[in-house]
Amino acid sequence: MLRSCWKSRHKCGPGPSASPLLRLCVCLCLCACATRRGCAEGLSDTKTVVHKDADFDVTYNDTVTNDVQTIYTFNHTVSRNKVHITHTHKHCRIASTLVTMLATAPTKVLSSVAPRYQRKYPYAHVGRTLCQPQTRALSETQFFFVDVSTLSSQRVNYLLRVSRVESFTLQTDKKFSFVATPSQPQYFKYVFPDGVDSVIVKVNSQMNFPCSVMSIQDILCPVYDLDNNVAFIGMYQTMTTTAAITVQRKDFPSNSFYVVIVVKTEDEACGGPLRFYPLQPDELIDAGNRSKALDVVVSPAINSEVYVMGMLFCLGIFLSFYILTFLVACIENKRMHRRREGLLNTPSVSPAETGNGMTPVSPYEYGSIDNGSTLSSEAVTDSMASADVNYGYMEQSLDSVGRCRQESLSSVEEDDYDTLADIDSDKNIVRTKKFLCVSDLARKDKRVLSKKYQIYFWNIATIAVFYALPVIQLVITYQTVVNVTGNQDICYYNFLCAHPLGALSAFNNILSNLGYVMLGLLFLLIVLQRDIVHKRALLRNDLAALECGIPKHFGLFYAMGTALMMEGLLSACYHVCPNYTNFQFDTSFMYMIAGLCMLKLYQKRHPDINASAYTAYACLAAVIFFSVLGVVFGKGNTVFWIVFSVIHIMATLLLSIQLYYMGRWRLDSGILRRMLYVIYTDCVRQCSGPMYIDRMVLLVMGNIVNWSLAAYGLIERPNDFASYLLAIAICNLLLYFAFYIIMKLRSNERIQCLALVCIIFTAVVWGFALFFFFQGLSTWQKTPAESREHNRDCILLSFFDDHDIWHFLSSIAMFGSFLVLLTMDDDLDTVQRDKIYVF
Repeated sequence: MLRSCWKSRHKCGPGPSASPLLRLCVCLCLCACATRRGCAEGLSDTKTVVHKDADFDVTYNDTVTNDVQTIYTFNHTVSRNKVHITHTHKHCRIASTLVTMLATAPTKVLSSVAPRYQRKYPYAHVGRTLCQPQTRALSETQFFFVDVSTLSSQRVNYLLRVSRVESFTLQTDKKFSFVATPSQPQYFKYVFPDGVDSVIVKVNSQMNFPCSVMSIQDILCPVYDLDNNVAFIGMYQTMTTTAAITVQRKDFPSNSFYVVIVVKTEDEACGGPLRFYPLQPDELIDAGNRSKALDVVVSPAINSEVYVMGMLFCLGIFLSFYILTFLVACIENKRMHRRREGLLNTPSVSPAETGNGMTPVSPYEYGSIDNGSTLSSEAVTDSMASADVNYGYMEQSLDSVGRCRQESLSSVEEDDYDTLADIDSDKNIVRTKKFLCVSDLARKDKRVLSKKYQIYFWNIATIAVFYALPVIQLVITYQTVVNVTGNQDICYYNFLCAHPLGALSAFNNILSNLGYVMLGLLFLLIVLQRDIVHKRALLRNDLAALECGIPKHFGLFYAMGTALMMEGLLSACYHVCPNYTNFQFDTSFMYMIAGLCMLKLYQKRHPDINASAYTAYACLAAVIFFSVLGVVFGKGNTVFWIVFSVIHIMATLLLSIQLYYMGRWRLDSGILRRMLYVIYTDCVRQCSGPMYIDRMVLLVMGNIVNWSLAAYGLIERPNDFASYLLAIAICNLLLYFAFYIIMKLRSNERIQCLALVCIIFTAVVWGFALFFFFQGLSTWQKTPAESREHNRDCILLSFFDDHDIWHFLSSIAMFGSFLVLLTMDDDLDTVQRDKIYVF
């Protein structure tokens, strides 16, 4: 082929004035489009080359066949350090044949073939923008050539027009409107003004489809402005109605760049179907059917001062909580000191009498009494060791009920108690009473329980290290891929408010997670202070610490604070490159926080029978495992949803039985026989109500909620399985918390001022946080182009968006929720444990 083309170079070249190398280049392109016989026998036998001198802004009406090839020669003067742009436009009146337009410059070749929609229907209009390379001379006349050819044996009539592009450079903050089609891509130049180091390029359209691509490219010739090569260099993203890319001066040595807009021939990349299906196979589709009107605006991005203000604002908010906590701690310490002095001055008054002034409720008044009947004296005697039927029971001083607890010098383990037969018998007697007190379920040695609950903290610390390290490595890889390839569709940012810093594409979304870490650390410090105070009270044998209030075990609180800090770290990792494959990083420790909060609520009144750390974390690991399976296989998979719904319902039933019977049941081969026996005795022989009415009400409501959620998942099959699973955990936590508060008030317990303020403050903050969460600035459940339709501008300090405010408020709300759990039973610190009810 090369030999044939070289022999025919004098016939097919652009003219005697052009160099032989240029004529050979043109002939090589013609050979690639020639027929097999033409390349074998030489162009001189198959092609008649017509050479024409042409002028700008003149329309040429001509015909072309496979035997006739027309080359148009254009010349113009170029100047040093100036890019000259021309636009070629060709219209074929007969578009059922393939026509190739070839434009050549002294160092570049630019070809354009009329694209085919659905690989069957061609376009009648082709337009390309040709970039002339710069010249070293002060002024130089350059030539470029437009070659029109076809493989069709029929005559094809066409119109050709070449014109200079006048409106080519974009102006700052000025909207420029234009129309693009798949066969007529558009690109424009932008030059950074002095003092501007970063700009944001926004492209908008009123039309969702056709799908388009917006690309930012360096100043090079030729420009990659075709559907099949627009992703080769620079940064790019698909778009329907909105696209936005932040461009930094440091990435472009020439201080300028091209904004390239390409309309795709099909819409799958943007999540849309093929919109045009012609009835007649030979019907011509007009290119205007896929034309798209667009607007482009280039605006200066934020400067370094806004970055500094955003960081100072973030630090200031959360440091204020440290200051406020310090002031409250000082006031509380002073109040407790005065109270301690008052107790020392009145030794004859018992701590129970100088406590919160609560009048103990009678066993006749506690709980739900079915049919309004009164309890028998035997039931009252069984539930309370010393009760007065007419008055309830009399408060006793701590001195009269204080028990001397001798601690063994040997190692104390929980199994040392559980292996004794008499303890098992005692468990059955105590836990099956109709009315239980905390003293009934706080019988194990405090050292045993302390070790048991400290395992929660050490386990979650270990989990955090091994979970976080691969996550950090993965998101760094994601960010590197985005920076190297320029593919902005990998990560689902709010591109209208994504402020880069260094290698990070959205630094503001990462910075806003600082609150989780700082407030989690603050909560750990608060828990540590309470732990130290409690241990000092135990060392001085303070009877109030030994015999009064909810047993204080801080291991779960330490685990909750650690989980809050890890939630901030992993949420920041997720927002390095948010997408559906790493959304689990953002939710894994949310599951743990919800689970630990429920365990802490249950532990308050059931310290002896709460789940061990190993069992709890194994259940949470199963939840995370199903979360991963749901993200990978859950979308539209009927089998998965059936299996998950069955497991969800079965787990709810088993947990209900465990809670109702306080663990005094066995899952073995005889369970069905025992179930039938209970049904027969309680429902058939006699219609008796449940023994533990309060627990039954809670569990019935819990089963209704969980069965409803399981049915919703099975019917609707939500795409965001991780959020669905998190909603299940949150609903159960809220239900149990509401039950706890109601039962606490029904037991004539009161909520102190600090706890009440925390509850009200937390509820208000949660309300505002959820409002910003549901704004939905992006969603990985859709295509990247559809996700960008939800993007919005920054609303706080020109630096933070709605989701950043969600991070701020949710971290504060979680911190407040933890404080509620920590302080809600402070009113019982001077109440004897045999007068604190279990519910």
